[in-house]
Amino acid sequence: MATRSVATVFGGSGFIGRYVVKRLAAAGYVVRVAVRHPEGALFLKPMGAVGQVVPLGASVTDAASVARAVEDASLVVNLVGILAERRPGDFQRIHADAAGLVAAQASAASVERLVHISAIGADPASPSQYAKTKAAGERAVQAAFPAATILRPSVVFGAEDQFLNRFGAMAQYSPVMPVICGNTKFQPVHVGDVADAAMAALARADAAGAIYELGGPKVWTMRELLAFILKQTRRDRWLVDVPLGLARLQAAVLERLPGKLLTRDQLLLLARDNVAAPGMPGLAELQIAPTPLELVAPGILQRFRPGGGGQDMYAIV
Repeated sequence: MATRSVATVFGGSGFIGRYVVKRLAAAGYVVRVAVRHPEGALFLKPMGAVGQVVPLGASVTDAASVARAVEDASLVVNLVGILAERRPGDFQRIHADAAGLVAAQASAASVERLVHISAIGADPASPSQYAKTKAAGERAVQAAFPAATILRPSVVFGAEDQFLNRFGAMAQYSPVMPVICGNTKFQPVHVGDVADAAMAALARADAAGAIYELGGPKVWTMRELLAFILKQTRRDRWLVDVPLGLARLQAAVLERLPGKLLTRDQLLLLARDNVAAPGMPGLAELQIAPTPLELVAPGILQRFRPGGGGQDMYAIV
């Protein structure tokens, strides 16, 4: 890859974004980290040489700031997404409208390659607004930038995630481990593998216009994942099934509170399997060997064990 070319990463200070930024900087790009709050992205600057990683204030819903962010860029990666709405319509604005805007401005700026991060389960017929608007975003991206590559990861895990860490903390403090939709299947994928997939998609000619579904090497049920987390945290907790009706009542309350620990839309997602579809290209086609959850999770979860136990200080790799 040519040095000093510009790559713009929308949402680059987020969980997946920091891994993508590090890889782009290592490949020699000047990396524009397009985020709402540039001061929150300053921690990324040491990932490159002086002046190589540049936080830039930008809103994915504002055409002028998106155009400024992609100006003269050769590569663009859009990682922006939300799990819950702050205001009604946020899913549509962020997942669909903004995705189309980034793609349209990238096309107008003659960007060479665009990678858009969607999600397994994106479906225009889904009852979940999250999944429905993810599908709408894919269509908007394809219409504006037909050569864009779309990546659909399953649940993403890693040292900074809100998956293992959230349930690890729950195992630490809750007398029981509640199980909602315990038979739903997931295919957890490591954050480093998702970042590697983004880099491969940017570099490979055969990835242009393609959709990849990214899953790890093993399919787990929700109950199996929670049992695994309890084992790794060495917490003796009962796995208690929560009836869906009761879960809906809980979600109706929790989604009104700061942090939105559970929403009714998330319950709709939990009711459906989140695994790569048979026949869809994925990590293997990008020549990436998936990282097993069992290899990484113990180091992440050990700080939730009785008496502590420290935590391996995982670098962003």
